[in-house]
Amino acid sequence: MSRDTAIQLAARHFDSGAFLEDLQRRVAHRTDSQEADSDARLRAYLSDDLMPTLDAWGFTCRIAENPHAGAGPFLIAHRHESDELPTVLSYGHGDVVRGYDAQWRAGLSPWEVKVEGERWYGRGTADNKGQHSINLAALKAVLDARGGKLGFNLKLLFETGEEVGSPGLWALCEQLRDELASDVLIASDGPRLAAHRPTLFLGSRGVLNFRLDVKLRDGAHHSGNWGGLLRNPAVVLANAIASMVDARGKILIEGLRPPPIPDSVRRALQDIEVGGNPGEPEVDADYGEPGLTPAERVFGWNNIEVLAFKTGNPEKPVNAIPDRAFAHMQIRFVVGTDWLNLRDIVRRHLDAHGFPMVEVEIERGMPATRVDPDNPWVQWALRSLTETTGATPVLLPNLGGTLPNDVFADILGMPTLWVPHSYPGCSQHAPDEHLLGPVAAEGLRIMAGLFWDLGAREGDAAAINPAFHLPRQAK
Repeated sequence: MSRDTAIQLAARHFDSGAFLEDLQRRVAHRTDSQEADSDARLRAYLSDDLMPTLDAWGFTCRIAENPHAGAGPFLIAHRHESDELPTVLSYGHGDVVRGYDAQWRAGLSPWEVKVEGERWYGRGTADNKGQHSINLAALKAVLDARGGKLGFNLKLLFETGEEVGSPGLWALCEQLRDELASDVLIASDGPRLAAHRPTLFLGSRGVLNFRLDVKLRDGAHHSGNWGGLLRNPAVVLANAIASMVDARGKILIEGLRPPPIPDSVRRALQDIEVGGNPGEPEVDADYGEPGLTPAERVFGWNNIEVLAFKTGNPEKPVNAIPDRAFAHMQIRFVVGTDWLNLRDIVRRHLDAHGFPMVEVEIERGMPATRVDPDNPWVQWALRSLTETTGATPVLLPNLGGTLPNDVFADILGMPTLWVPHSYPGCSQHAPDEHLLGPVAAEGLRIMAGLFWDLGAREGDAAAINPAFHLPRQAK
C-alpha cells in the first residue's frame, strides 16, 4: 500500500456517497449548544455517533464531564501504536449555533443536508461537523491503506460548547495536561482564504470585547433650552473613540499597537490577496494601518472596531440632549499585544485626553496565538499539502478571527496546524450554511496525504517527517 492508495480510498469514500451519508447522519443531531435544553442532544452526538465509529477503529474512548457546571461534555479518544512514534492531537466540536429554521430558504432545513450543485446545505456542514467528518474519513483511509495501522499515535478531543465560548475547555486541558500531551495539533476549523486556495493557518488573532459608557446626568433635557449649556454624552463618547482610532482606522493608543511584524510573518503574507471572491465586500484600500498590505492588516496587525453605539432613542428621536451614551467596542490583536492590561491602558489614555467621564468595562476576551512560519512542522505540512494538490497552499500565520487555540499552544504547549475545509462565503452561523462539495473532496485527499506522511517511514515521505529530529513532548 502507498500514499496514493490512501488518497484514492479517501476520494472513493466521497465519490461513493458514503461521506455524504456520514454528514447527513451527523447534521441530523440537533446539537445547538445555545439552547438551554441541549445537554442530552450534545451527549448523544458523542455517545451515539462518534464513539461507536471510533471504537470500531481501535480507539479507546470515554465521555469526560465538563468541569464547568452545566456545560456540555467532552469526548476523549486514544489510539496508541508505539512509544517510539510521534503523537498527534486532533480537535473538533460537535455543537452548532441555533438552527433559525424559519429563516432558511424555502426547501432547506438546518437539520437535513440538501445538495444543490456544489453546495451542501445544513447546519454544521461548514462549522464544524463537515470539517471533522473529513478528518475522520481521511484517518480511516490511512488505516485501511496501512493494513490497520496509522503509523503514529493519535489523541482526539471533541467538545460540545465551542459556540458558547468553550466553557470548561481550559480547565479540562489543565487537568488532563499529561494525558493530552502530544507533539503537534492537527485540526480543522474556520475558512480557507478562498474556496480554490488550500490553506494552512497556525493560530488565530486574539479578541477582547469592552464597553465604553458615559452617564452625565439623570434624564434628558430639552435641546432648545439646554443646548450649548449641557455636555452631550454622545459627542463626548464620539470624540473619545476618535482619540483611540482615527478616521482611517489607525490605532492611536500606543499601548494597543502590536510589535513590528516579524520577518517570517511578513514573508508568509507577501503574496496573499484578501477579498475579491464572489459575495465578499470590496476591500477599502485606504483604510487601516498605513503602510501595510490588506493581508498584513488583517493577519499581522491589530484593529479596533465599534460594534454598536447608542444614545437617546434612535428609533424615535426627540429634541432632547440625552443623559448617557455607550458603545460596544472590540479589539482583534496579534501575538505580543498587552491585551490583559487593556482596561488600564485605555483608562490612562482617556484621562490624558480629557475624558475621565468615560467608563471602561471589560466584557470577554481570548488570547492570540501564532506558530513561527519557519517552524519545521509548518514546513513539513506545507510540503505535504503541495505534494497532494500540486500547488503551493496559502500559509496564514494566524486567522483574522479567533479560535480557542491558546488551549493547545499555551496550556498543552504544542505547535498548532489548522487545515480548514470551509470558505469565506459558507454562511457560517447564518441561515443557509453550506459546505462546498469540491472543497470537501479536496479536503479528504489533503488530509489523507497529511496523515499518511505522519506515519511514513519509507522513501521521500520519510524525509519530510520531522518526528525524529524535533523535540518530543512527554507522553
